[in-house]
Amino acid sequence: MKRIFRVLGACALVAACTTGAQAQNWPNRPIRMVVPYTPGGYTDLMARLVSQKMSEALGQPFVIENKPGANAVIGADAVAKAAPDGYTFGTVIAAHAVNATLNPKLPYDTLKDFTYVSLTSVAPLILIAHPSVPANNMKELIALAKAKPGTLNFASSGIGSAAHLTMEMLKSREGINLQHIPYKGTSGALQDTVGGQINVMFDVIGPLMSQVTPGNAKALAVTAKDRVPAAGATPTMAEAGVPDFISGTWSVIIAPPGTPKEIVDRIALEAKKALTDPELKKKLDDQGIVAMGTTPDETRAFVTEEIARWRKVIVDAGVKVE
Repeated sequence: MKRIFRVLGACALVAACTTGAQAQNWPNRPIRMVVPYTPGGYTDLMARLVSQKMSEALGQPFVIENKPGANAVIGADAVAKAAPDGYTFGTVIAAHAVNATLNPKLPYDTLKDFTYVSLTSVAPLILIAHPSVPANNMKELIALAKAKPGTLNFASSGIGSAAHLTMEMLKSREGINLQHIPYKGTSGALQDTVGGQINVMFDVIGPLMSQVTPGNAKALAVTAKDRVPAAGATPTMAEAGVPDFISGTWSVIIAPPGTPKEIVDRIALEAKKALTDPELKKKLDDQGIVAMGTTPDETRAFVTEEIARWRKVIVDAGVKVE
C-alpha cells in the first residue's frame, strides 16, 4: 500500500512539474479564440478587439474561429472539449448562461466544464424597426401588436439569446404576441430586418445604429437605465412608456477545464490591460459597450448569478426551445 501511495505521489509530482513547465513556455505558437457566432456581431467584435491587444502583449497571434449554431452551443462545446493547454479560448455572451436552463440536452455542464477567465464587457440593447412598420415609438408598436396579434415578427441572433429573451420579456410584460425568427448571429438578422422581411429586432447598439443612421431602420428604445450616447436621441424603455425594463448582454472569455491557472491568470490580466487602453475603450463606447475586466473568480461568480437571473426570465415568460 505504501508503494502505491509513493507511485501516486510521484505521478502527481510529474503532472505538476509538466503543468508548470507548460505554463513557463507558453505561448510559443498561435492561440485559438472560438467565437460561437457568425462574424460581424457583438461577440465577434469583442473577441477580435481584445485578442488583438493580447496578441501584441503575448507575442503570438490569436486566430479567430467562428463556429456558429445551436445558440452558441457548438462553439462553447468545442472549447469545453479542447485540450487544456492554454492554446484554446472562447468568447461567449449571455446566451451561454441562458442555455443552462433553456437547453436540457447540453453536451456540457455550464459551470463544471469551463474555466471562466474574464468578463470583458456589458452592453444594453436597442430595439429597431423596419421603416415600413407603422409605429414610430414603443406605445405605437405595442398598440399595433395588440391590434394585430401574431402578425408582426421579430428577429434574434439565436434562440435563447439576450435579444430573444428581451423580446420575450416585453411580450410577457405587455401582453403582446410577435412571431420569433431566430438566426445564427446578428448579421443575418439585421440584414433581413433592413431588407423588410423582419419587422423589429433587439440587439446591441453598434451594428443596429449603423443602419438607423442612414435611415434603413428606425430606433424605438434602448434597454438601459439612462440614455446611451452611441444611440443618439433614442429614448430609454422607461422614457418610451415601459418602466423598469432593463436588459442587455455581456462577453466573457472562457477556457477548457483544467487550463493551467498561471495561463488563465495571465489572459485575465492581459484582457484587463487591453480594456483600459483609451483607443479600445473609445471603440467600445462608440458601439454602446462598457469595458470591464475581471478576475477568474469574479467571472465565475458573475456567470453563476446570470444563470439564476435568466432562469427566472425564462420561467416567468414561459420560454421553450422551439
